[in-house]
Amino acid sequence: MTDPIPDPGKPSIGAVRANQLLDEAALDRWFRANVEDPAERLELSQFTRGASNPTYLISAGQRRWVLRKKPPGQLLPSAHQVDREYRAMSALGSIGFPVPRMRAYCGDASVIGTAFYVMDFLEGRIFRDARLPGMSPAERRAIYDDLNATLARLHQVDYGAIGLGDYGRPGNYFQRQIDRWIRQYRGAQTEQIAAMERLIEELPRRIPDSDEVSIAHGDYRLENVMFHPTEPRIVAVLDWELSTLGHPLADIAYGCILYHSRSESWGTLEGIEDLQAAGIPTEQEYVAAYCRRTGRASIPDFDVYLAFSMFRLASIGQGVFKRNLIGIGNAPGSVDNSNTKHLAAKACEILDR
Repeated sequence: MTDPIPDPGKPSIGAVRANQLLDEAALDRWFRANVEDPAERLELSQFTRGASNPTYLISAGQRRWVLRKKPPGQLLPSAHQVDREYRAMSALGSIGFPVPRMRAYCGDASVIGTAFYVMDFLEGRIFRDARLPGMSPAERRAIYDDLNATLARLHQVDYGAIGLGDYGRPGNYFQRQIDRWIRQYRGAQTEQIAAMERLIEELPRRIPDSDEVSIAHGDYRLENVMFHPTEPRIVAVLDWELSTLGHPLADIAYGCILYHSRSESWGTLEGIEDLQAAGIPTEQEYVAAYCRRTGRASIPDFDVYLAFSMFRLASIGQGVFKRNLIGIGNAPGSVDNSNTKHLAAKACEILDR
């Protein structure tokens, strides 16, 4: 319906994928009854990026909204919880944290086949390439600084005061997460990966005993935030599917996977020989800035948190690989599972350093 937009700061939007078509008539009826009833007809297209929850653009004349839904097919337990995304953003929006305005949630799978929600479309820039090509060092520095500052702000939100006191089980976060992602990995496993087996065996006894609690986004990185159209300022944090009450250090460690990743789709800094000259903070500088903002002197055992985060991302990647392999994902199937293998191997290296 709409050709993909080539500008790297703009969303890529195209026709709805053949394996993710919706009952547009049923959606139209629901939308007009629960969101708005515009004079123009509704038109549906689909965002072409993203590997988890299918995301659609609803247009009516010049007005636009975004629909997020669960994927089709048999899903892994506790995955793709769009109801949690909707709840988290609704609560955070009430205190002015940068999220889109939520419009309506539908838990009735009979409407379009799965649960979904609708939120306002925002104008802004989403940077798919973490190296920020074409920008000046000052621009890159400002973008990464606000990325860091917004995460620190999230972790200092009084979650009980905004109605999220029961959004997760406080305490023992890392052990529960390790157990969860072992189950998710086993549910999507397609082969034996020695490094994953080592992490499954070793991580549970290496995680430090710490029970800090905050809202944890779960997938906080440059591609999952939207910046103002012209300013280095975040206007929306997106993709809250993995959010919960958790340990704040899981989020900062997850963001630092960037310094070890080679995945163009997830984010990588490969090819930049001098981060300082490029205006991008080093891993140590990024962690230090977060510590200053959250009142920490340092983060002991940071490498263990980082290895855990890489194991978790490898497990998520295994699920994406499996969905694509069987034809219900957002990309063609592939026999190459190199990203999961690379992350697991790097996590083992980090545990050893």
